Amino acid sequence: MCGFSGYFLLSKKENYPHKTSLILDRMESSLNHRGPNERGDWSDEVRGVGLTHTRLAIVDLSRAGHQPMASVCDRFVIAFNGEIYNHLELRAQLEAQGFVPSWRGHSDTETLLACFSTWGIEQTLQATVGMFALALWDKQEQQLTLARDRLGEKPLYWGWCGDTLLFGSELKALKAHPDFNADIDRGALSLLLRHNYIPAPYTIYQGIEKLPAGQYVQIKKGQLRANVQPKEYWRLNQVVENGLANSFSGTDAQATDLLEQAISQAVSGQMLADVPLGAFLSGGVDSSTVVSLMQQQSRQPVRTFAIGFDEPGYNEADYAKEVARHLGTDHSELYVSAQDALDLVPRLPDIYCEPFADSSQLPTFLVSRMAKQHVTVALSGDGGDELFGGYNPYQFAPRVWRKLKVLPFPLRQIAFRLLSGLPLPDKLAKLLRVLPAKDKEQFYHVLMSHWDNPDQLVIGGQAHPTRISSPEQWPQTDSFEHWMMAMDAGQYMTDDILVKVDRAAMANSLETRVPLLDHRVVELAWQIPQHMKIRDGVGKWILREVLYRHVPREMIERPKKGFSVPLGQWLRGPLRDWAEALLSEQRLVQEGYFAPSVVRRVWSEHLQGKRDHARKLWSILMFQAWLEKQ
Repeated sequence: MCGFSGYFLLSKKENYPHKTSLILDRMESSLNHRGPNERGDWSDEVRGVGLTHTRLAIVDLSRAGHQPMASVCDRFVIAFNGEIYNHLELRAQLEAQGFVPSWRGHSDTETLLACFSTWGIEQTLQATVGMFALALWDKQEQQLTLARDRLGEKPLYWGWCGDTLLFGSELKALKAHPDFNADIDRGALSLLLRHNYIPAPYTIYQGIEKLPAGQYVQIKKGQLRANVQPKEYWRLNQVVENGLANSFSGTDAQATDLLEQAISQAVSGQMLADVPLGAFLSGGVDSSTVVSLMQQQSRQPVRTFAIGFDEPGYNEADYAKEVARHLGTDHSELYVSAQDALDLVPRLPDIYCEPFADSSQLPTFLVSRMAKQHVTVALSGDGGDELFGGYNPYQFAPRVWRKLKVLPFPLRQIAFRLLSGLPLPDKLAKLLRVLPAKDKEQFYHVLMSHWDNPDQLVIGGQAHPTRISSPEQWPQTDSFEHWMMAMDAGQYMTDDILVKVDRAAMANSLETRVPLLDHRVVELAWQIPQHMKIRDGVGKWILREVLYRHVPREMIERPKKGFSVPLGQWLRGPLRDWAEALLSEQRLVQEGYFAPSVVRRVWSEHLQGKRDHARKLWSILMFQAWLEKQ
């Protein structure tokens, strides 16, 4: 687990004014938190390419794992972030095919290089089981390859500033290069207000992108920029459609056996480490399942970590403690006060290198900081909701839409116009928002939006098309529920959940691993029929069946809460002065990004307790706080 960055000059520049060593030092210094154990860089000034790497040593702690690393044949140089869980199996495959072992160590980086040398790019990517982002330089072809794992667990930013291609694990590394000159993308800002995150491929900067999950891109020396296009080596939509077309037809018990076996295999592979390892445990279905299967395969108590809050309705630490006691884990918990979380707020713009407004970033950072005191790797239960139907909207949205569509569309439009602007309770206000939806897809889009019309708030903003707003990007599914799950897995999970966890953990130099997102588990999940995921109004039915083989049902059965903080209360209380300064009318006018009258009205309604606008306001506040740091 590491951070990397680099640059590639597409055309030769005579008398290039910047010194390579200084550039690389600045870029890698910006990523020290991702890799505190070791630093390295490599460059070819004649070809105009440079790579940096900061290492958090997990597998092969010796110098044999040092990066950037050259292949044995000296054709390739790689900078790699992530873990290849099946790399020992890949070594065995290479040797069985006649590859003469000349291993210098036992790192997965060295394995990747041997695979690229023997099999090529796409075959190697398809053979991997893991999470990764990487930059690979081919000296022979003078070609740079950038690649990202199937589900997007590891980040990779890239883009041109003039004729210089910049890339790296975080935007701050690109910004450290002297050629960086990107302006703020107001279309991306509109997306931030709608989603509370910026979906791939966009970033807050014009001309800089996130490489989408499951894709790689290759850039050759002298190649025209217009001809550089990412390629897919794994496609979620195809997995969804293939799975539904080959739906599992066995019994509940057989399906549960298959799923337990697949998750156990993923957990086993992800427990490989040469450093202390543990897991996050909230006491919910997903994390409890992962920890149960970890403890089943461990000879000693697994280290588990939970965080608790004193505010009623936000604390799940007692549930986690009960599960931990039953499983026999070595459990640690931290109760944090509002002040602990509030003290973290000024750091958020540095931790998240572009504006990011999922407020559960706060407890995620705090539990990562606690875990890092004991372990270097922590497994998490993320992914279960999107794969097995856990989110509450998967249960209630179809019912609401069936009732709503009974009303003729023109009548709903009239009701929307008549009621808009009236002071309504929160639940009625939410219902009002979805009244003018033309179809169930638009209904869900509005339901999951924070600001319905962000372009009216962002001055000069015009939101870019995204997966959820572009029907041509939708998979063919057999139900509304499966469609929602597929849409969330392809956007919300990758660009919100996984971003949140990666940045919060890596800011503490902690590696996180997500067994439920092993692509083999994902592919199996889409073969499991919907009635085994959502049954009798309860989500994650089959995942619960796996868990109940290890943990008593009564420990788990309770309403879903989510990993949240009392943000609305804090904005009216201890965060009020901080927010007021960022949302002052004078400041908004001077900066010129938001319509001041709208922001001030929403802020006033929140302070007066008329409405809970915390999620809306948090996206603006996170941008304002980020902007202040630039």
